[in-house]
Amino acid sequence: MNLPFPDYSAYLAHSTRRHFLSRCSLGLGGIALASLLGRSRAVGAETAPAASPRPDGRHHPARAKQIIYLFMAGGPSQLELFDYKPKLIELNGQPIPQSFLEGKRFAFMDTSHGTKLLGTRRQFARHGRSGAWVSELMPHTAKIVDELSIVNSCAANLFNHAPAKLFMNTGSGLFGRPSMGAWVNYGLGSESQSLPGFVVLQSGPRGPRGGAVNWGAGFLPTTHQGVPLRGGVEPILDLATPAGISAAQQRQAFDAIRDLNLARAVETGDPEISTRIAAYEMAARMQTSGPELTDLSKETAATLTAYGTDRDTPSFARNCLYARRLVERGVRFVQLYHTNWDSHGGPGENLNSDFEKVCREVDQAQAALVLDLKQRGLLKDTLVVWGGEFGRTPMGENRDTMGRNHHIDAFTMWFAGGGVKAGQVLGQSDELGFNAVEDRAHVHDIHATILHLLGIDHKKLTFRFQGRDFRLTDVHGELITKLWA
Repeated sequence: MNLPFPDYSAYLAHSTRRHFLSRCSLGLGGIALASLLGRSRAVGAETAPAASPRPDGRHHPARAKQIIYLFMAGGPSQLELFDYKPKLIELNGQPIPQSFLEGKRFAFMDTSHGTKLLGTRRQFARHGRSGAWVSELMPHTAKIVDELSIVNSCAANLFNHAPAKLFMNTGSGLFGRPSMGAWVNYGLGSESQSLPGFVVLQSGPRGPRGGAVNWGAGFLPTTHQGVPLRGGVEPILDLATPAGISAAQQRQAFDAIRDLNLARAVETGDPEISTRIAAYEMAARMQTSGPELTDLSKETAATLTAYGTDRDTPSFARNCLYARRLVERGVRFVQLYHTNWDSHGGPGENLNSDFEKVCREVDQAQAALVLDLKQRGLLKDTLVVWGGEFGRTPMGENRDTMGRNHHIDAFTMWFAGGGVKAGQVLGQSDELGFNAVEDRAHVHDIHATILHLLGIDHKKLTFRFQGRDFRLTDVHGELITKLWA
């Protein structure tokens, strides 16, 4: 394992030094710490391979320092938003050429069988210097296309929601793999000492299918997993010290718990105890940082208007504002999930009013986020990623109202900031939108490229588990060199 720790022992030694050395005193805590560090050095000395290629954990100069990932859970229809298909509109209602269906699998075969091509009814226009096609459903995003790299040739492997979300987030459809945010947090750490390195925000009528495994740490130390903030008026609970408890008393309690945990860590060698200690210390620091983060009273009325939010109402827009505040404070990876983009047709999922509603919920805020980051000088160091777990089929789906099925062979994502080449449309699908035919960007390639922009070689960010060196991209991944400037 090359980056950043050779094994659990080295990791435990590092994390223990980092979090607790300055706090330990003589007595049980000091003795336990000395024993723990001694044991870690003794074990790690036998197994440590070559050192990390760079002191800060990066393999080459980084173009981005942090990430905001806007995850559109449910699979937004690229054919209603960014991938304009005049031929598909022309052939609306016609039978599907069988050559386009060969080798294809769809999530709901019973509702897809016998369906016909479905052209969009949405009006498209070219925007910006790049001439990017954007539909009428994203008027605010259309105004920032010269800040974006729009990729219309994305591809994935899995076509059902939960495994597809896992695949987009972890590079695997299997439970137990670390999420990309956890990998990044593990590889680079956080620049913030008072907030978690990986924060998750959710909005919409429900959470993403699959739940917390999408931001989990898998077999990495759990201190690197995503920390969800609540969507209500109180995003972080229990920040205030209970009545009647002084700061000194609280510190004594933390120190006693830390000492007991250190003793237990020495006895058992359990890596999760280090995470538990770190969680207590982070909780103590967040009693100061948390209220300051979530207090939007100092945000100007102009900023709130630009995002389309207020200071109190939970929404995707407010989460976008929190995302900017989080990266301002050094958080490495911020991920926003917004539902529901699952446009099969039927109640709550039609391509007409329901799709229009979810577009309105995100369009203004995501555009404002990019512009706000740029205005504050943060966009050059912040990579913004937009997309879902897959896209939507060029044929309709027979339900109560017309919709589209899941589609993994050609869908759209966009990227901004963080060294990405602004104002370009990359890749294309065939004239009906079934397959990526130019500059295909597979999920593994996207992961490899995101890590590269952060200064990490995806082949070297590994962790040994059950006798094998794992990585985010498994044994795949090619850099999308056209994506960056």
